[in-house]
Amino acid sequence: MPHPDEPTAPNVNVVEAVPFLHVTDIEASLKFYVTGLGGEVVNEWRPEGRIRWCMLSLGGARLMLQEYLKSGTSGTRPAGVLGQGVRICLFCKDATRLYEELIGRSVAASRPFVGNGLWVTSVIDPDGYLLDFESPTDLPEDTVFGEQP
Repeated sequence: MPHPDEPTAPNVNVVEAVPFLHVTDIEASLKFYVTGLGGEVVNEWRPEGRIRWCMLSLGGARLMLQEYLKSGTSGTRPAGVLGQGVRICLFCKDATRLYEELIGRSVAASRPFVGNGLWVTSVIDPDGYLLDFESPTDLPEDTVFGEQP
């Protein structure tokens, strides 16, 4: 499935990076990503009739989720804290509007602030993966949404 912004230069072969997140409970993750964030399942894998992998669309961005196996020798959850050190930045047209939508859906989103010339609001998924939603602004660094003049 080609991405709508696929480069047209003949020597460009790589067209997109799609984060692939392993999760402990795909049903909880789907509730978060679809109901909470407004994503859409665009492809899925259902061995034995139960969803184990899917690709989601969040506007123009995509990501994949796959549930760890509950037992076996490969594909099981590793020891340690999931999501630690993982931060996915998703650029959007208006992060402050998205923040208000997320709060309206009872998603625990951080109050937007300006960092690096971008409005940034963040959420943490059920497995601890950090998602930043960002949009350009010309407001001063460290401006907090709702506190600007």
